[in-house]
Amino acid sequence: MVSPMNIRAIREMSPEERKVKLKETRDELMHARGQAAMGGAPPSPGKIRAMRTAVARVLTVMKEKGEKS
Repeated sequence: MVSPMNIRAIREMSPEERKVKLKETRDELMHARGQAAMGGAPPSPGKIRAMRTAVARVLTVMKEKGEKS
């Protein structure tokens, strides 16, 4: 699971690290949503929400810094 990150840690990352983190988090989120849609072992709703928040935080910092997502 992608660990919850605070905004300070995201800002301290290099641009490449942010891109990797964004991709990892989006991939894991897509997998969790797929599991929930197929009726498998449903992941916790809190985990999905935390991943959505992490994606939003990374995108926010990338936009502030003028990076492409």
